[in-house]
Amino acid sequence: MTDQTPPPASAPQIETLFATRLYRAELDDMLPLNEEMAACCLTAAEDDGAGQRWSDKHGYTGYTSYASLDDLIWRFPILKKLKAQLDRHAKAFAKVQEWDLGARKLELDSLWINVLDPGGFHGSHIHPNSVISGTYYVRVPPGASVLKFEDPRLPFMMAAPPRKAKADRAVQPTISLTPRAGTLLMWESWLRHEVALNRADEERLSLSFNYAWR
Repeated sequence: MTDQTPPPASAPQIETLFATRLYRAELDDMLPLNEEMAACCLTAAEDDGAGQRWSDKHGYTGYTSYASLDDLIWRFPILKKLKAQLDRHAKAFAKVQEWDLGARKLELDSLWINVLDPGGFHGSHIHPNSVISGTYYVRVPPGASVLKFEDPRLPFMMAAPPRKAKADRAVQPTISLTPRAGTLLMWESWLRHEVALNRADEERLSLSFNYAWR
């Protein structure tokens, strides 16, 4: 008589697909330069009339040079040192991503100042026509805004149940990060993100940027 006992079932296998990577580095060696960079940010905020008008027109509570100044590294030579750091970390991020850049390379395409006043925020957005986007934090007072990232698949989830409050971070629909002075964050430019309300009593100062593949 043969044994009719079925073989033991193998355990289910779970894979994580389509990972979204966020790159974070603490640039402690840049901290001694932050006060000089802060002075550059505040000088631009005071002198850049076009940027002030753009910020007012578009409801930016504070100041950004996003649409007005494209020569910050020429205006403020201290930012050459920041660019050198950004270039190095962009290469490291590309390596983590396992990108095949071919004969082209990643180039810093734009760099702009953000002076976010108390009570200010920046709504959900992406950075079109770029490969890597990111921010370097110059001054982050206690209570300043977090940066919030959104799962890009949310529009397709429709009838999906909500995640548990203590669900693993990798499956949460949104993730909030609290930077400090000297924090560098990089992400792929298609990743939707927003700057939450600045609850601090002072401005939050940062420098944002985009890299293109050329």
